[in-house]
Parts: sequence; C-alpha cells; structure tokens
Amino acid sequence: MKKHNEDAFKTLVTYYQNKVYNLCYSYLRSRSEAEDLAQEVFIEVYQSIGNFRERSGLGTWIYRITVNKSLEYIRRLNRNKRWAFVYSLFGKEEYVARYHRDEMHPGVKLENKERVTLLFSKIDELPEKQRTVFLLHKVEGQSYAEAAKIMETTVSSVESLMHRAKMNLRKSLREYYKSEKD
Repeated sequence: MKKHNEDAFKTLVTYYQNKVYNLCYSYLRSRSEAEDLAQEVFIEVYQSIGNFRERSGLGTWIYRITVNKSLEYIRRLNRNKRWAFVYSLFGKEEYVARYHRDEMHPGVKLENKERVTLLFSKIDELPEKQRTVFLLHKVEGQSYAEAAKIMETTVSSVESLMHRAKMNLRKSLREYYKSEKD
C-alpha cells in the first residue's frame, strides 16, 4: 500500500468509504458536500500514505484526516458565510442558498426531523473539540479510546470534553425548549 498499490487502495476505499462519508456528513449535513469531502480525504490518504508512521491504526489515521478536513471545510465555509449577507444585498442569492443546511443524517427517521435538526444545530454551536468528541463518540460510535487516538489526546481529556459537551447541549436545549413554551 505504501507504494501506491492500486488494488490495496481500492480495498481500503471500499472498507472505509461509508465510515468516512458518514463522519463528513455528521459535520456538513449535505450529501453532495460530504461526498466531495470524502473524496478529498481519500486523495489525501493516497498522496500521504508514505507518511503513515503506524504509531496508530490505519483507521485512526484515516479518521484523523477526515476530522481535520471536515473542520477545515467548516472554517472555510464560515469565512464564506460571513460574506453571504453582503452578496445577498447585491443580488447573489446563490451564495446565501449554498450555506443553508437542512438535510438529515442518513438513518434518521422523518418523524424525528425537527428534533434532530435542532440537536445538530446545537452540536454546531459547541466548541470545536467538544463537537468533535461528541460526533465521534455519539454519532459515529467510536469509543473514548478511539476518539482519543483520532484527536491525539488522552482518554481523560476525551471524557472531560464529552462531559462538557453534554452539559452544554443540555443547557442550550433546555433554554430552547423553555423559550418555546413562553
């Protein structure tokens, strides 16, 4: 694989493509953008496989690339989003429409759409590290140990981040539902 063996790479893509896509989708909630970003992840994997030091598992390394690419994409998106309002003033609505997210994560039933949309909007408000831990553990099913490897931190740090993420989500959801009653 380190010598760009195409058959080995095809096997790797086949094995990890759904996992990478789902993690990208958890961050972006846009099917087309998640597909594009997943392709970018695999291009990065292919181009940098020679740099893989085998200190962690291959899956952990691929998840780390996926998380980093997703966060980079969101940062780039947020920079562009700041200009969307200005562009809309000049009749460039396509810029505004591009940054609207309303798709559902695969596997979520239609009747839960409103609650899940709210939850993901509140997840988006979490600090970056808390959001990453929450998505890796709760959405992607990674253990704390796996999340720690992906994030290159300790298990206790992941546990702490998860605790804070849950507390922040509880608080923001409680405030939302309280304001909805008023």
